[in-house]
Amino acid sequence: MHLIDKIIIIIYLSGIFYVGYYLRGYVTNFSDFMIANRKMGVGLGVASMAGTELGLITVMYNAQKGWTGHFASFHIGLIAFLVTILIGLSGFVICKLREMKVKSIPEFYDIRYGKNVRILGAFFLILAGVLNMGIFLKTGAVFLSVIFGEIGVGLNIVMFFLLILVLSYTMMGGMLSVIVTDYIQFVILSLGLLITTFLAIENIGWNKIFGHFSSEISFNPILNPDFGYDYILWMVIIGFGSAVIWPTAATRALAMKDSESVKKQYLWSSISFLIRFIIPAFLGICSFVYFGGEGFDGSENSPENSLRAMPSFIKEILPLGIFGLVVAGMLSAFMSTNDSYLLCWSTIITNDIISPLCKTSLTSKQKIFLSRLIIVVLGLYIYYWGLIYNGTEDIWEYLAVTGSIYFSGAISLVVFGLYSKSVNKYGAYCSLFCGFIAVLGLSPIKRLLSISLSSEIISLIGLFSAVFMIFVGSFCGRLFFGEE
Repeated sequence: MHLIDKIIIIIYLSGIFYVGYYLRGYVTNFSDFMIANRKMGVGLGVASMAGTELGLITVMYNAQKGWTGHFASFHIGLIAFLVTILIGLSGFVICKLREMKVKSIPEFYDIRYGKNVRILGAFFLILAGVLNMGIFLKTGAVFLSVIFGEIGVGLNIVMFFLLILVLSYTMMGGMLSVIVTDYIQFVILSLGLLITTFLAIENIGWNKIFGHFSSEISFNPILNPDFGYDYILWMVIIGFGSAVIWPTAATRALAMKDSESVKKQYLWSSISFLIRFIIPAFLGICSFVYFGGEGFDGSENSPENSLRAMPSFIKEILPLGIFGLVVAGMLSAFMSTNDSYLLCWSTIITNDIISPLCKTSLTSKQKIFLSRLIIVVLGLYIYYWGLIYNGTEDIWEYLAVTGSIYFSGAISLVVFGLYSKSVNKYGAYCSLFCGFIAVLGLSPIKRLLSISLSSEIISLIGLFSAVFMIFVGSFCGRLFFGEE
């Protein structure tokens, strides 16, 4: 890497650290730390949500899907766009939660089902969340191993220092620093992706890109062996869950100043959700064409090989200076997602597990201290998990499976809890435990138990079981315990 590119990256990293340091003085209570005291406007809210979701992990797994599934992979972005815009137009679920002035989804569980459901629900959320986040550093390591392959320092050390940077400004400024840095990171990465896409097209050419794919399976997700009807249904559910009840999105909605702002946030974010899937997937397609991939055979499309394709591609085509900008944007994306997740899980553990279990109320200062301590613990965990996890699934499948541990049960609790009076805490318990079925979709567990079902089928079984059991459990609760 040229010295100019390195200088660009160093200047950016230094600037991000300074922003986090500067904003530390604006955190005066736990509400500031967790949800920026509900003062976020539409513009900043959209940029923050988009910045969080447009992370390096997002770029990498969508590029990987573009490499393996080609143009058929675009359906994932289209579903995310449609689901998010419908939520924005209707205000379904998310506006009701904002009007209740809760800080988190588990806090809603407490109001609707009681403290014990709040704690159990938070536990399943954290289980899904930390497993989900566990692969982030590993993915970042793959990117950096390609980009900085010539550096003599071990990659684990590089990743450790990047983690230290994220931990530092996240702990200092809380949600406020995360929102502001997300905004900066969103701008830089968006610019970098647009430039990279233009140069990719210029280097390869439209005719060669489209001419490389003659089979309908490259364009039709129903026919594509990577997808199919069950996969598309799974994506609809994942898209809904990600937009409405996944904490990194929900927390930003709950930080908005009013319900109308929430609707506008989702309407505008829907466009960014479409872009965040399609542009990286297109770069994966360009990588496939550039390196002469042979389609769907195992060697070309092994998870490790397909994951390295996109960073190898941009290293080949980007000129001096532009390369440094794009890499800075990718590092921006890496930090943007990691800071949001670290803050999200730490505050949920503090607010929805530790605080309800304490006999005396915790002060804001105590909650902030605990959240910062937990951020460090979670940071060390994801570093360790990234080193030891040996799953064989692609990144997107891993994230969807781990997310489903939470989605499968939480969707029923939130939707029926808001719109139905017939469900109670006993149904909530049953629904939450059904969500745990999704963990059987992780490749190491499938190998251990010799499970032949696809991950999407397993996750769908968990979801429909949760919907069924929330009503069965609620009926039994009324019948045997007189629970209304």
